Amino acid sequence: MFRLASILYYLIATTLAGTAVIAVLTAGYDTLVQIIAAAIAGALLALPVSYYVAREIYQS
Repeated sequence: MFRLASILYYLIATTLAGTAVIAVLTAGYDTLVQIIAAAIAGALLALPVSYYVAREIYQS
């Protein structure tokens, strides 16, 4: 399951980090610190999400 979760992480992390960066830019925050913080937050949020998705795939 770890192998599937790690593959899913690359897909989910880029999606969530990109979405977070776009949300930050849309909100008007355009400094480097805020953009990087949003990207890191999206990448960290992707860890439990990828584990949950991999677990659901294995259970079904």
